[in-house]
Amino acid sequence: MAQVHGNYDPKFEELRRLFQKNLDSKADVGASITVNIDGKNVVDIWGGYVDEECTRPWESDTIAGVWSCTKGVTSLALLMLIDRGLVDANAKVAQYWPEFAANGKQDIEIRHLLSHTSGLSAWEDRISFDDLPNQDALAAKLAAQGPLWEPGTASGYHAVTFAVLIAEVLRRVTGKTLKQFVAEEIAGPLNADFQIGLSDKDIPRTSNAIAHKDKPTTQAMPEPGSILFKTLTNPVFSPNFINTEKIRKADLGSFNGFANARALNRIYSVLALGGGVDGVQLLSQKTIDLIFQKQSDGIDLVMGQPVSFGIGYGLGGRGAASFMPTGRVGFWGGWGGSIFVFDVDRKLTITYAMNQMSHKIMAHGRDGEYVTAVYKALGVLE
Repeated sequence: MAQVHGNYDPKFEELRRLFQKNLDSKADVGASITVNIDGKNVVDIWGGYVDEECTRPWESDTIAGVWSCTKGVTSLALLMLIDRGLVDANAKVAQYWPEFAANGKQDIEIRHLLSHTSGLSAWEDRISFDDLPNQDALAAKLAAQGPLWEPGTASGYHAVTFAVLIAEVLRRVTGKTLKQFVAEEIAGPLNADFQIGLSDKDIPRTSNAIAHKDKPTTQAMPEPGSILFKTLTNPVFSPNFINTEKIRKADLGSFNGFANARALNRIYSVLALGGGVDGVQLLSQKTIDLIFQKQSDGIDLVMGQPVSFGIGYGLGGRGAASFMPTGRVGFWGGWGGSIFVFDVDRKLTITYAMNQMSHKIMAHGRDGEYVTAVYKALGVLE
């Protein structure tokens, strides 16, 4: 039987019990959870198995694909350029990427890219899986097309285009690819076990994604030609997608990060702790404050539910994030259930990475249960 390994403060015993329960039922096949308060890991636990057959244990250094939890690191990279004065959040994207001004996009600002409000949640041209690793071609297509809705008026989750847009701005300003920037200026300095695109040497300790076993909630098929349809069917994703060699090695900062909860926590605690960890300062407090400038608050045109976006991150306490307290709380999650939460008010960071995907996430999923258990242990939620 799978056991929970690692260390935790006794006040989080209910969190450990919940994790053990999910391992016992195989709701979690293999996973890790980390909680950091004021720079100290008060929970660092893991357990279960790397494989669906439950033959190889999930170890302390096991990593897995964290899907859209990668987007938060991509946001951090661009926020670092903003912090350094190399990019202005309120400047036109075309100031850094002149070709972007085509087809009515001349007034789209950097903050619109970071808040999923640019109107560019999908390509008008058909995109195949083979196209996805080609950053230059994908960015050029987005630069040439028009927005799908009036920029700045609403959010529409940029499921795949998010990092293509940000990576192009970053490359134009620094000359570096996103993968290179993250390795050299985020993961490296922080000594965080995180990478965009999986290296050959780390394949033996990597867990593949395990496809959903539960049934999706019943939803009407999106109308062909709708924003939702264009965003989520071009291309259509499958859980096995991130297990394929071509994709998992690519530089795809929307969904191609590999890490465990400890590594995610190391990075996102930067945001909870004023911009730095253990003497490594990536952001100023001024830029942390910028994150919480609300850019949109309403029904997301892709997700179909209420979401609040600041600059780079979702804001807690609303819609899908209603299980979190309000205040200076930022978050995002990955397809199937991985999650990060950074709570500036409490100097708190919560992260969860796993291999067993679920259709039930956030308020309805294991990730939401774990986050709720942490806040209950701290007396924030009843």
